[in-house]
Amino acid sequence: MATTQRSRTLEEWLRTLESQHPKKIDLGLDRIQTVLRALSIDDPAYRIVAVGGTNGKGSCVAMLERIYREAGYRVGAFTSPHIWRFNERIRLGGMEVTDEELIELFAAIDEARGGTTLSYFEYSAVAALLFFTRGDAEIAVLEVGLGGRLDAVNAVQPDASLIVSVSLDHQHWLGDTRDVIGREKAGIARSGRSVVVADREPPEGLLEAARTVGAQLRLIGRDFDRKREGSLGTWSYQGRGAVVTGLPMPSFGGGEQADNAAACVAVVESLGAILPVDRGAIARGIRCAELRARIERRDIDGVEWVFDVAHNPAAAGVLSAALQRDGGPRRTLAVVGIMGDKDVGGVLEPLIPIVDQWIVTQAETDRGAPPEVLRAALATRDVVGTRVRPNVVEACRAAQSMSRPGDRVVVFGSFYLVGPAMSALGLYCAPSQPGDVSARWTAD
Repeated sequence: MATTQRSRTLEEWLRTLESQHPKKIDLGLDRIQTVLRALSIDDPAYRIVAVGGTNGKGSCVAMLERIYREAGYRVGAFTSPHIWRFNERIRLGGMEVTDEELIELFAAIDEARGGTTLSYFEYSAVAALLFFTRGDAEIAVLEVGLGGRLDAVNAVQPDASLIVSVSLDHQHWLGDTRDVIGREKAGIARSGRSVVVADREPPEGLLEAARTVGAQLRLIGRDFDRKREGSLGTWSYQGRGAVVTGLPMPSFGGGEQADNAAACVAVVESLGAILPVDRGAIARGIRCAELRARIERRDIDGVEWVFDVAHNPAAAGVLSAALQRDGGPRRTLAVVGIMGDKDVGGVLEPLIPIVDQWIVTQAETDRGAPPEVLRAALATRDVVGTRVRPNVVEACRAAQSMSRPGDRVVVFGSFYLVGPAMSALGLYCAPSQPGDVSARWTAD
């Protein structure tokens, strides 16, 4: 059986992962903890930072991963979802896990799990934890998938936690208010360990839940903050026991990344006794960190294309604010596809004031909302002339034919839209290879 399992292709394994468990989303820790114990990785030797929140998780994982790499540590990173290929979810030492390594990991998990079934995300998380153990990681930065308290990442004990933001998203699973959602996200907090909160208006439910378990709260604006340094484009960090000056802004995203970066430095400060990092590594890590499709700008034949995976109202608001800061009147087209379980109208609304022409399509997943739903949502907000295209490729072609030099095309709404759109336009991020500093942009 083991030989047969290891002869399967990665695509075959991923199809199995999608269908093995009866529910695509099934929050709870019993199943994954059973499998972790079977693999003897329920208490990893490496340090762990758990990163939760509604928006900004990927940004913080990218910065923390790079900061600790610059400090000389062997760092694992687990994120989701991916943009182009599953391998993006698991990295060690800056390198994506290979297809062959994933096949071996999946086969080992399958042999150990017995009759326990795992969801797609749970299988991914176990694979990451096993990969980091086999690869002698010194620290792992783990992105929470959904909520926090019952998310698969919470099956292991973090040395520090970061909650980036709390907004309305995934209400069907997490609750209908920021207070209730905040309590769920605070589930990654641990007694006696730091939980850094980057939300400047954290809901009381989050704070109360963290205090109840005895976590050491570090709040932005109270225990740490950042300050702009004149006109130099740099900023300084002020923490409980440290001041770090001359820090650069991240190269991706919008203005919200300043608070995210400060929160990452707060995490580093909180773990300074067990994972020391010097100022130079912090600065290099923030400057060199890379993250795709977060207000990612690309020029194609004189047209600026902006790619962003914003998929909830708060993230769409950040994208809209960043685009409005560009200044000056400018013809803007939008290509959008949104998951059917999202607040479709709430995601569209922040962009309505700045978009002149809408092109709606379906994100490349069976959970994608039909384009007619998006057009109807726009129509209720007095938007007329919306173009409907059946798939991402046709939507991108329509935007190309309708745009002219000097225009701007904004592609947003879902990971399952942005990745396929960038591929359709001939943009692709090649897998990182041994010796690479980072992944490379190439043209198909």
